[in-house]
Order: sequence, then structure tokens, then C-alpha cells
Amino acid sequence: MCPPEAAKSSACPPEVLAGIADLELVARIVVEGLVSGLHRSPFHGYSAEFSQYRHYRPGDDLKYVDWKLVARTDRVYTKQFRETTNMASAIVLDTSGSMDFPGAGFVTKFRYAVIAAAALAHLISGQGDAVGLLAGERFLSARAGRQHLRGLLLVLSDFYDDEERTLVELRRAARMGHEVVLFQILSRDEIELPYRRDLEFADLESGRTLAINAGLARRQYTDAMAAFLERWHSRAGAEGFQYSLIVTDTPPERALRNFLLARKV
Repeated sequence: MCPPEAAKSSACPPEVLAGIADLELVARIVVEGLVSGLHRSPFHGYSAEFSQYRHYRPGDDLKYVDWKLVARTDRVYTKQFRETTNMASAIVLDTSGSMDFPGAGFVTKFRYAVIAAAALAHLISGQGDAVGLLAGERFLSARAGRQHLRGLLLVLSDFYDDEERTLVELRRAARMGHEVVLFQILSRDEIELPYRRDLEFADLESGRTLAINAGLARRQYTDAMAAFLERWHSRAGAEGFQYSLIVTDTPPERALRNFLLARKV
């Protein structure tokens, strides 16, 4: 469980969460710290459903007056509506080899993404909406007992794979009417390359190795990484996707809270 100082700040360190085997418990811990102060879930896909009539009161919006009922009864009533959710969500989890790169506290990007995905699924399903999961070859479809008017596609990845092909597929999802949200998950070491000596790096996808002097290569590497991140951020903005860069040394609750607050702006 989270240490007392983490509990007070509602931000459990990722290495502590990664050490908890019960994923449902992990999701609850993150979400409990996440939802405080968020008065309405930013995930709701609202639609208006007629609820009841009530007598007109001064100041009521006249567009909700039922004029046919006025003609029949000679009394003025307004229609009352309630907001209902009609949303199906799909979480796409990158299972490629590069996601096994360890970050702070030796928490891999994949494990961090699993924690974030579980928290998002817990939050969405807790409000009564359907949520599905695609992780490699494993697919769990979103299910619910009503028609869905909109879809939400949440993608958790480092986005190292073929950028152009990935973008094509994301555009296709957007054309189908889905809202696309991107979580780019990276470790601090990947972004900053803090090493200062000769090292041999192994490609987690292909297994190929490369020996370099990290100190000499650092500037070229960090420039290339900054360009890579800016490219994804700019493309997401141009396509109308919500984008969040998440570094694995950030408590998941804090990262997801920032994301949710951005949706409310």
C-alpha cells in the first residue's frame, strides 16, 4: 500500500503501484486520488432525455415550454430533461518490445501503461459507460445495454512504431466519429539520456545492439528526441486529438488528473 506521505498527497509512486499484484486494487487507489475535486467526469457523452413536466416558473427558458400542452390545458408547463451517457470507450495498449524499457524504480513503460489503463477503465465503467481493451492479440469488446452515440479511443504507447502508418489508423478512427486521445508514455532516461560513458544499447524490438559513447552522443540524441515529441504533439493538435506526454516517474494519479482537468477547460 502507499506510504503515509504518498497517501496524504493522493499521489502514490509508480514503483509502489507496480508492486501491487491486484490490478483492481491498483485502479481503485489511483482513481480515489483522481476524482476528488472533479465535480463531473470529463468522459461523459451527454444527451438530453425527457424526464417530466413542471409548472412554469418566472425565469424559465421559454424554449422548453410545451405549447401544445398549453393549448389543451390552458396551463403553462416546461419540459424537464436529465442528462444520460451514451458512450463506448476503447483502450488500446501498446505491447511492443520497446514498452519493456524500464524507467524510475525499474517500472517499465508497459507496466505503467497497464496501471493507467486500469485506472481509466475503472473510472469510465464506474460512471456506467462501456469500455473495451485491445492489447496486442487480446481484445475485449465494450459492452452495454444501450445504443452508443459516440466513441472514445484512448491509446497508450511510446509511438516509436511506424509513425505514418499509426497516424493513418488514428485518422481513420477519427473519420468514423471517434474522439481520439493519445498518451505518449516514455521514461525520463529515454528523454534525457543521462549516461556519460561508453555503453552498448540493445534494440528491444529487433535485438540489435549498438555501442556508443553516451556523453558524446547526448546532444544529438536529445535534439532528435525533442523533435520526435514535438512532431507527435503538433500532429495530434492538427488532427484534433487530445495529447498527453506522460513520464514514468510521475505518479499515475497526477498524470491522469492533469489530463482530465485539461478536458474540462
